[in-house]
Amino acid sequence: MKTLVLEKKALKHNIAVVREKAGPATIYGVLTGDGGGAGTVELAQLLREEGIGRFAVSELADAQALRKAGLVDEEILMLRSTTDREELDRLIDLDVVCTISSVDTALALDAAAKERSTVAEAHIQVDTGLGFGGFLAEEPEKIVQVYRNLTNVAVSGIFTQIRSVHADGRDAATELRAFEGALQAVRDAGFETGTVHAAGSYALLHYEFARMDAVRAGSVVLGRCRRRRGDDLVRVGYGEAQLQETRWLPKGHTIGGGESLVRLRRPTRVAILPVGYQNGFGVSRLRETGLLATLRRWWRSHHLTVRVAGQKAPVLGGIGAVETLLDVTDLKCSPGDLVHFDIDPLYAKGMTREYR
Repeated sequence: MKTLVLEKKALKHNIAVVREKAGPATIYGVLTGDGGGAGTVELAQLLREEGIGRFAVSELADAQALRKAGLVDEEILMLRSTTDREELDRLIDLDVVCTISSVDTALALDAAAKERSTVAEAHIQVDTGLGFGGFLAEEPEKIVQVYRNLTNVAVSGIFTQIRSVHADGRDAATELRAFEGALQAVRDAGFETGTVHAAGSYALLHYEFARMDAVRAGSVVLGRCRRRRGDDLVRVGYGEAQLQETRWLPKGHTIGGGESLVRLRRPTRVAILPVGYQNGFGVSRLRETGLLATLRRWWRSHHLTVRVAGQKAPVLGGIGAVETLLDVTDLKCSPGDLVHFDIDPLYAKGMTREYR
């Protein structure tokens, strides 16, 4: 059996770090991508146990799953806007806070709520440079128009996503000033902005000035975000599988192919780990570019190790599609022994998920 293990103690530690970084700001637990691979419902329940009762999702199915699991009083924010009438009807029924990112999405939500003789709740999305959606920060009059013209929508918040490039915050500060300009336009028009939020996981760690009324914590909870030195986070999630078999190969025998080809320099005892890149082993969230990043990837691929019965074992010849070879020449091990290996939960496939 191949198992993805999520350590509760490590998760709770990271949640405590997030709470300290957030200060007085409200925390939204971001559950997109099946909770970063940790499970939408399972992670939400653990966050709730730790005092976090606001969640952000990107799919209707995730909101439905949370409500079905008994999280009926907690706020759920749908980060993705939509004009689909059927989807809007379900979001309203589930008492989900919708996102308005344009005049069209505002009118669609208002019409859906009016036909159902109810008032929907929504947050306004502002685009400060990321480009994925929202009213342009330099066109605040369109945002004000939404506040003025909606009859069946209560706007309870407004947010943006800070585009994070420089750790010193140069670009983030510029974007935040644009966002604050839009906020001021709304206030000058006589409207309340409600909950204001701009910081995701990276901005939460790096930019104290971006922690406004609320922050959105996603990958930071798993310690799988873009990290900074001394951030006190721990990486959550590891794989567990049983050693499949062992055998001896002679000196000079080849393993792997292409850039990962290895020619054995001595008689070598190899073991088969029944996990490969199709299971997410060795797959990284971060797509670094440039010569230095290429050298880092090469070095990691040639120095990747796992733990076999508590002993360190190097990977031979790179990671295969469904199997990986290990050098166990100097280890005491046998088929059936447990192997532990790092794996990003977001990319783990074909594995049973287990919280411990």
